[in-house]
Amino acid sequence: MNLKRLTAVAGALALAAFLAGHQASAGGPAAPSGDIVPGEGCTSILVGRLASTDGSVMTTHTCDCGTCDWTWRHVPAADHKPGSTRKIYHISQYKTWPPSEGLKWDAYKKDFAGLEIPEAAHTYAYHHGMFGYMNEKQVAIGESTIGCQRKLVNSTPSAKLDLTMLTLLGMERAATAREAIQVMGSLAEKYGYGFHDDGEMLAVADPNEAWIFEICPVGPLWTPESGKPGAVWCAQRVPDDHVSVCPNESRIGEIDLANKDFFMASPNVVSLAVEMGFYDPQGGKPFNWKKAYSPVNGSAASTNGRMQRLWRFFDIVAPSQKFKPETPNMDLPFSVKPDNKVSVLDVMAMTRDRSYGTPYDPVMGIRGGPFKNPNYYRQTRVIDHGLAEYSTVTQSRAGLPDPVGGLVWIAFGSQDTSCYMPLYAGMTEVPKSFMVGDHWTFSRDSARWAFDYTDFHVQVVYSEAIKDVQAAQAKYEAELVARIPEIDRQAEALFRKKPAEAARFLTGFAVNNATTVTNAWWKLGDDLLVKYNRLYLYNVENRRMVRGQPATPEWWKRAARAFDILMEPDKK
Repeated sequence: MNLKRLTAVAGALALAAFLAGHQASAGGPAAPSGDIVPGEGCTSILVGRLASTDGSVMTTHTCDCGTCDWTWRHVPAADHKPGSTRKIYHISQYKTWPPSEGLKWDAYKKDFAGLEIPEAAHTYAYHHGMFGYMNEKQVAIGESTIGCQRKLVNSTPSAKLDLTMLTLLGMERAATAREAIQVMGSLAEKYGYGFHDDGEMLAVADPNEAWIFEICPVGPLWTPESGKPGAVWCAQRVPDDHVSVCPNESRIGEIDLANKDFFMASPNVVSLAVEMGFYDPQGGKPFNWKKAYSPVNGSAASTNGRMQRLWRFFDIVAPSQKFKPETPNMDLPFSVKPDNKVSVLDVMAMTRDRSYGTPYDPVMGIRGGPFKNPNYYRQTRVIDHGLAEYSTVTQSRAGLPDPVGGLVWIAFGSQDTSCYMPLYAGMTEVPKSFMVGDHWTFSRDSARWAFDYTDFHVQVVYSEAIKDVQAAQAKYEAELVARIPEIDRQAEALFRKKPAEAARFLTGFAVNNATTVTNAWWKLGDDLLVKYNRLYLYNVENRRMVRGQPATPEWWKRAARAFDILMEPDKK
């Protein structure tokens, strides 16, 4: 290599180092050294009632699949005759069918598990997407896959219940969070858990409590005839003044089953770990759920940001505690008291977090390109990584009738470019546009496509177009949050007189709002196309083009020129 080229290369490398801020590596992360490789799917946040500004208990779920079904359904309450049975189906989190063959919540009945269980005398109404999210008693759920020891996986037909089916049964049969955990746990023990799923976490809440419920299969050799439980599970309550999170990692550590106010578990919670060789009771250490069933080694720092969501959440809610990214995730606390109480808007903002300003910032240096697009550089796993089918924020609120107190806020597509829309627990139907849609078939009848349509146009000039989206979010999201107390008041007054009138009122309000917001996002996508067409800024009001804007910044042009020099072939 000649001196001129060597000098150019050195300059290019120096520039790259400067632009990257001498911080986190741009290379791929080191693999965690534990038995379980953490997934990169869903993040679930939990907020206790005394940790929220309005006394609501909150959960979240970012359904981060990328190709899964995004449609929603409402299931009405029902009374069942004595002797009735409930058919059990295998419902994959990931499987979808072409619209021509029927959407998921029609076609899943092709996968009958070969089991019918005694039906409950009365089943509650609820809303569900990939999982059950909220029933008429304000029982709420969020989800995050955590994985488990390989020996526990049971994908055989003996495991009749997978996670989606469990959540639907929990919605149908439970009036409280504790009851939902007992329903799901006991059914999994009796009929076997697994098939499509392995280690899973559910955030289970009601107006008074929030719980982390974790469940694993018990291995492929289990049969009902064994007389042993067909699942192993544990649940820990989040203290009322605390918040917690599950970012695809088991969160329950040492357990105290004598403290029934804060712990529940299957009868085999310790004995199975001993039997499988995951725990030695003679080893002098207390039993630790996550170390036994779903151990993961690594930290935000040691994985170059792949496992930074847990650290990042605690850093957001309790910066005064100065949690370090070098701390192993297994050593971070189960929950923490936030420095300040959090509102529903705060929680929505957390679901949109991209770790800006941290060593794992996806737009640091040249990572985001000229328009600081956080979706270009996915070597770090942030909470909002742009692949969500939808995200939810649930609120279970004491002091209101259950149909009024329960709220599911849903945002379709990536959280940063979408808008949260409320569904009340007492609604009798969900918007029709929420019930249709498919990744591979564009449809203007599907609400999801409206948000993807806007998202697509944001990607081109992200740093500029995201400002237009945030303005729309302030109008259609933040302003609506401020109006909710008045909607509550009107609905509660109706409920005290005629519950059916309240149900019609809440349904009409939510459906009309969803239609308004969906139409606004279709228009927003159109407006972005016109405003930033061909990477220029078009002033629609003045009917003129502002040349050179949005101009690519000078630093990016210099970096591009330096890279060109770096890639030039040697000239002999």
